[in-house]
Amino acid sequence: MTTTLWDTNGSEIVKTLSAERRAAGALASGLALTLVVVTDEQNVAEAEAAATTAAAAHPCRVLVVVRRRLGADDRLDAEVQVGGRLGATEAVVMRMYGRLTLHAESVVLPLLAPDAPVVTWWHEEAPAKLAYDALAVLADRRVTDAAAAEDPLRALRMRAKDYAPGDTDLAWTRATPWRSLLAAAFDGGTPPPTSCDVRAQAGNASAALISGWLAVRLGVRSRVTESAGPGVTAVEVRFEGGERLRIDRPDGYLATLSRTGRPDRQLPLKRRDLGDLLAEELRRLDADQPYAEALASVTGETGLHQRPSTRTHIWREPAGTRGEKATAAKTAAKSATRSAGKKAAGTKAAGTNAAGTKAATKSSTRTTAARSSGRRTR
Repeated sequence: MTTTLWDTNGSEIVKTLSAERRAAGALASGLALTLVVVTDEQNVAEAEAAATTAAAAHPCRVLVVVRRRLGADDRLDAEVQVGGRLGATEAVVMRMYGRLTLHAESVVLPLLAPDAPVVTWWHEEAPAKLAYDALAVLADRRVTDAAAAEDPLRALRMRAKDYAPGDTDLAWTRATPWRSLLAAAFDGGTPPPTSCDVRAQAGNASAALISGWLAVRLGVRSRVTESAGPGVTAVEVRFEGGERLRIDRPDGYLATLSRTGRPDRQLPLKRRDLGDLLAEELRRLDADQPYAEALASVTGETGLHQRPSTRTHIWREPAGTRGEKATAAKTAAKSATRSAGKKAAGTKAAGTNAAGTKAATKSSTRTTAARSSGRRTR
């Protein structure tokens, strides 16, 4: 069932969700968590599809926050669903306009599933500091995606500086199949490793994290070299004595595991959909220490897992708003300067006219007196 509310408020959404739950009956029970999805209008369909896949594996209440135009009038439109197009789950899709986009938590907080963990996922470029978004402060787990940034490697460095236990990134989740195959390949014993090489497209965040993970686990130098892609295409580990272990995946579907002295093996290694990545992250709600270690190895940040897990909201006026205010202030200042200039010019002109009038009057008086004097002489 689906109910659409136009120009509504948080109280009406809560009432409508309760009514839909009563109508759905047992369908609305057994929620394991609340998944808060932050996205924009351009990516909302993809975000909804991924949340539907994840909710099928982990019964949860899905709250999709779509931030629209900040310069518009304050408004909230909502679509409340229980067992609707987003699957057999509870879902609320909220489109926020105006200053409400800066205070989305005021609408989201009353909608959280009671006594259940909260996971916030940004299906867009996340803030430089997650504490800038109050939806991160209320979450137990925070899922970002470095691949959504213009510079994924720079995004990883930002995530490391801002890291708190409970943070994770889908770039790390994409590396899970590679890490599983590599860990399994070491079963049965190997000579001591000497170096590692990860091949991937330029700027691939998952490749950087795989390299960092190998460097931490094996205690050797690991590097990333560029390939044509797609994504990560190969990982090679070299051992003492000239042995090597290599996994090649040139097409993004099938991998070849080759090892010195053993026959090659074909293994499935398909690039996974966004919904499968999100479902994997919902399986665990504790701090991901291996991710913190790999992130620290890649970026050079230290002591990530020792940081406090709680965050405090940091208010920040959006850059666009500050720019608009500055432009308005400059325009007002220019207008005031022009008005003052016109006023001063008008005053000066009036003074000039008054002086001219006074001089003309004085000259006329003198002429009249001279004429009168002439008549008396004659």
